[in-house]
Amino acid sequence: MADCYTDLEKAVVVLVENFYKYVSKHSLVKNKINRRSFRKMLQKELNHMLTDTGNRKAADKLIQNLDANHDGWISFDEYWTLIGGITSPIANLIRQQEQQGGC
Repeated sequence: MADCYTDLEKAVVVLVENFYKYVSKHSLVKNKINRRSFRKMLQKELNHMLTDTGNRKAADKLIQNLDANHDGWISFDEYWTLIGGITSPIANLIRQQEQQGGC
């Protein structure tokens, strides 16, 4: 990755690379994450920000909610919905801390 990227650009690259790290290279479905790989991603990558990442039922419920077209796979757009859902509460928390004069 180029050193000239801003922190925000680097963060976007990391999010995109993370998605493609879990896309099956051997699947007939291109550029989508299957349920098993998505559960693995939740456990390995988001276990500090999401609760119950090791709970298969909770993970399957999250997948069902994200899978807008109900094809059983998570597309990049559906993944991005997850990222937005995680970052929105964090942004609110940061805003509240700033308003209260905290860190």
